[in-house]
Amino acid sequence: MNNDERDQTGASEGMPEDLKRLLARAEEQEEGAYNPDSDSDEEDDGDEELEESFGANTRGEDAGTDINGGSLQISEFGKEMKQSFIEYSMSVITARALPDVRDGLKPVHRRILYAMNESGIFPNRPHKKSAWTVGEVIGKYHPHGDSAVYDTMVRLAQWFSMRTPLIDGHGNFGNIDGDGAAAMRYTESRLAKPAMELLRDLQKDTVDWQPNYDESLAEPTALPARFPNLLVNGSQGIAVGMATNIAPHNMNEAIEATCYLIDHPDATVDELMQIMPGPDFPTGALIMGTEGIRQSYETGRGSITVRAKAHVESTKTGRSRLVFTEIPYMVNKGTLQEKIASLVNEKRIEGISDMRDESTQKGLRLVIELKKGVIPQVVLNNLYKYTSLQTTFGANNLALVNGVPKCLSLREMLQHYIDHQVDVVTRRTRFDLKKAQARAHILEGYLIALDHIDEVISIIRSSQTDAEASSRLIERFGFSPEQTTAILEMKLRRLTGLERDKIEEELDGLRRAIAYYEDLLAHEEKILGVIKEEMREIARKFGDKRRTQITHVEKDLDVEDLIADEDMVVTITHTGYVKRIPVAAYRAQKRGGKGVSGVNLKEDDVIDEMFIASTHEYVLFFSSKGKVYRLKVHELPEGTRQARGTAIVNLLPFEDGEKIASVISCRAFPEDEYLMFATASGMVKKTAMAAYDRSRRDGLIAINIKAGDRLLGVRRVKPGDKIIMATTAGKAIMFCEDQVRATGRDTSGVRGITMKGGTEVLGMEITNGSGELFVVTEHGYGKRTPVAEYPEQNRGGQGVYTIQMTERKGALAAMKVVGPQHELFIITENATVIRVKTAEISQTGRATQGVKMMSVDEGDRVCAVARMTAGKDKPEDSVEDEGEEPLDPSAAGDELAGAPAIDEEDAAGEAAAAHAGADDAALEDPIGE
Repeated sequence: MNNDERDQTGASEGMPEDLKRLLARAEEQEEGAYNPDSDSDEEDDGDEELEESFGANTRGEDAGTDINGGSLQISEFGKEMKQSFIEYSMSVITARALPDVRDGLKPVHRRILYAMNESGIFPNRPHKKSAWTVGEVIGKYHPHGDSAVYDTMVRLAQWFSMRTPLIDGHGNFGNIDGDGAAAMRYTESRLAKPAMELLRDLQKDTVDWQPNYDESLAEPTALPARFPNLLVNGSQGIAVGMATNIAPHNMNEAIEATCYLIDHPDATVDELMQIMPGPDFPTGALIMGTEGIRQSYETGRGSITVRAKAHVESTKTGRSRLVFTEIPYMVNKGTLQEKIASLVNEKRIEGISDMRDESTQKGLRLVIELKKGVIPQVVLNNLYKYTSLQTTFGANNLALVNGVPKCLSLREMLQHYIDHQVDVVTRRTRFDLKKAQARAHILEGYLIALDHIDEVISIIRSSQTDAEASSRLIERFGFSPEQTTAILEMKLRRLTGLERDKIEEELDGLRRAIAYYEDLLAHEEKILGVIKEEMREIARKFGDKRRTQITHVEKDLDVEDLIADEDMVVTITHTGYVKRIPVAAYRAQKRGGKGVSGVNLKEDDVIDEMFIASTHEYVLFFSSKGKVYRLKVHELPEGTRQARGTAIVNLLPFEDGEKIASVISCRAFPEDEYLMFATASGMVKKTAMAAYDRSRRDGLIAINIKAGDRLLGVRRVKPGDKIIMATTAGKAIMFCEDQVRATGRDTSGVRGITMKGGTEVLGMEITNGSGELFVVTEHGYGKRTPVAEYPEQNRGGQGVYTIQMTERKGALAAMKVVGPQHELFIITENATVIRVKTAEISQTGRATQGVKMMSVDEGDRVCAVARMTAGKDKPEDSVEDEGEEPLDPSAAGDELAGAPAIDEEDAAGEAAAAHAGADDAALEDPIGE
């Protein structure tokens, strides 16, 4: 026997036998273990064992008494816990947390309003201390803590919590900044006028009653609620295992929707939404889209996006400010400001310089000052993204229907309310009918008595007691006991002739009222007509304009909404480093200058691609192995002008030996435009751009590359364009794009130019037949020749010479088609950049030598040329440095697809060199036009 067994044996010694049996039963994991969900006979066996140990389980019957005289009851602990929790849950669900579908009130709301009504704290009476009301509610109807009752009472008085406040508060009842209300001993309150419409006709037996918690008083199970309060003020509550979150609505719209459903019982949600388009929050704001509203109206559950209402103002200093005049429902303005300040301090939101609250009694006004040059929409979108200026209202239309919680659609909520109003008006009419009939019965007795007044007086005078007089009058005239009682109590002044006329007039009116009530009870459609008329009268008294604006655009914040749509310079080096920087990062120089350092490159690295593109554009990376990868410009890492950037392999899943061959930026992928591919071996292929309008993490096949070949360049091409290809041997060929048949993505293409061994294609250009072809050699010699001097040939030919080649000039390095409106940027492998106007370059024949374009240091060589539209010359006094002039960054527009329009008057400082080396998209406008 081990120590554990000895400990258990020692502990069990001296135990009663019945307790030993219970412990043994508890240790059995399967046969004897208690399962509260089991319906097998094992539970009965367990009960028999309990009865055998402790006697029969009477479950509430007398099983003895305790020392205090209370009754004892034997029950298994698990069952007792289950039953107690169920009872607690149902109590919370039905008597605390969920509203009734009939009046839209929880029990505590109903009890507060009823207690104030019984105490006469009406809108036309002075305010009364809130502590007095709380004590009245707790003492008579709601046996819970005073803070719970007072907090509920405060919310009923807050304009930002209730669409139609039901209590008129006097004093500090809290504010939208989250400040709490003053203590109940300081504040005063009374019923608001709309609350009286919820209580109207309560005394006419319109609802059922139930005893209060100690059965000393009675309280209504629901209020008559003469307007649909469940929709007008909504409700929020958390029960056990369920919760409700019903949005508030505009009173006019809710009443009209109810009337429409009365007239059209088969109305659809779309028809109802034409009248009541959606929630109307007390704080206003904007609802983004209608899909969430429709879903909540159809199913009872939906997600509604609510956004603060804002506008942009300009200051005298040229800065902008964001002004918020409405915020989403249930948003704490004080907490919101703390969150914004925290985000700014953490630098998660950039561009905010100051924030202040200018709210007054006239309305909310939260002002956010922006730094100079910041785009307001970007900051606004970030605020929507990271703060409660944009929230989601999760609608969950859960309410009690006949004491049972149900998730209700809009039609169901309205129909249950209509049924309640039919019951209220019917019961009220019966009450009024009964009262009118009783009064008419009395008046009829009066008239009979007046007709025989002398005899009646004689009988009364000769009777010894009231009972004798009553019995003799009943025997003589056939009066009822009620009539004789009224006659005996009648004053002598009623015997005048004028009083008789009044009685006859009153009786005539009562008979007409009785006929009306009886007709009303006989025709339900007339009862529905009364309901509509009375609700519309309430709408005329208390209805107001809609506060929340509903936009019909589903607006989910995209990452691009948080990023400014601005031009960036994208730089890609030969060894695969990429970065983006703002366009104002370089300066322009005249021909013959030394240039500026564009990028601090490591040894043996050169710039391959450099172009301007918007942050919202796509960048297509075509690799040397014929694959294409797609990123947005804003997804590229941002750096400084001198920074090398980030390795492209950290952004794209390149294979070993795979490099970037060409890059194209674009916003769209039109069906009528094509991409023209060229390989180093002289192959060309044309494919529709639409074929590349999708992405894959590991890239798409853009062109099938044969062994030993590599992709050289990709250009956009349109019908009628001409393709010019040039080789390192100084030859060029021009042919029409229609000679290349359009094929799919996964094809190899056809022969574009035929070359001798050791020669490769160095570039491909697109032209409409106009303009001039600029070529430059490795050692900086270049020239421009009209494209018209190049004969148009069939594809596949050897081409013609475009420059006389010598050893001093080096091999042909780059080519561009230009016009008189263009300027050129020439870049060397060591990242030296020079800007040259096209007009300053000598125009010579096709087979000439060219002139020196730039001084190239020993060991350096020209590697790329970029083209841009020239800006206007600036006055000499506007030049910042000798030999420099401001540059228009938008002038690079024709080098890129989708680039912004050119504004030649706009100087933007240091941007031109960034555009150098762009082997990118085709021209937006035909060259030479």
